[in-house]
Amino acid sequence: MSFYQEKLKQVKESVYKNQDQIDAVIAIKGYIDSYYETNLNLDLLSEKQFISKYHLLRLFKKYYGLTPRQYLINKRIEKSKEHLINGSTVTESCFAVGFESPGSFSTLFKTKTGKTPTQFRKEQLSRSK
Repeated sequence: MSFYQEKLKQVKESVYKNQDQIDAVIAIKGYIDSYYETNLNLDLLSEKQFISKYHLLRLFKKYYGLTPRQYLINKRIEKSKEHLINGSTVTESCFAVGFESPGSFSTLFKTKTGKTPTQFRKEQLSRSK
């Protein structure tokens, strides 16, 4: 092995020494992306990758800057926007993306977007005309 190959190997090992952890976090993110409308919780997500829920929480936050719950809420809000743009009612949109209460959905939506779902829907409908 040449000097450069040896140095490259050392750099790769130091940068990617936690590849299994990275793969687990990517898999959890992919699972959330695919099943965001279902009832997801930390216990279920940790079981999917056979990893401690507390360790998963730390790793997800480290690599994505959000907890799995925060990421799930953001994903649901983005998907609910798509439903509202396509003409769904606020209630239909709420339940379609996995929220259990229109009240909590509206509160979270307004917190994340600055508008209520109804305001957002009306704006989108007026733009499409």
